[in-house]
Formats: sequence, C-alpha cells, structure tokens
Amino acid sequence: MTLSPSIELMEAIVHVTEVEWLGGHRLRMGFEDGTSGEVDFSHEPWSGVFAPLADPEYFGRVRLDDELGTIVWPNGADIAPETLHRLASS
Repeated sequence: MTLSPSIELMEAIVHVTEVEWLGGHRLRMGFEDGTSGEVDFSHEPWSGVFAPLADPEYFGRVRLDDELGTIVWPNGADIAPETLHRLASS
C-alpha cells in the first residue's frame, strides 16, 4: 500500500502538557513525549481571532486545555499542538 504524499508528510500530534508565560510573547512548553522548549512569538503578525494576542498582558492569559491538548486564550484562540511542538523543538 502506498500512502499519498500528504499523509506521509503529516506531523504527529504531540499534546502540550505544560505551559508557562515567561513575559512578553515568550512561552515555555512541555509535551507528552518529553520534549520541552521556549518559543518567542514576538514577531508574529497577530490578526483576526489572534489580534488580542498582540497585547503582551492578554498573551499572558494563556492556559493549557487538557481536553484539546494545546494552549488557549480567553477568546477561544488556540494554536495546533503539532505546530507548537515543531517550534519548541527547533
């Protein structure tokens, strides 16, 4: 059986298990596979549902959503855990 290229290139979903706001737009995160790392989002062009995250104080209201396995903000914005894992691992 041959998988299509889109399936072969899919990233594994590794859920976020810890998040800590480090100030500004920086987060330290831990993942269920033992990976951890810091990510600086200060250069992101926040728009749409993410626009409130441009304010560092609002960004700091991040929390872990155990059900989704990722981080969320009060307005419902979230970032895919596989994206966060890739960023924290690089």
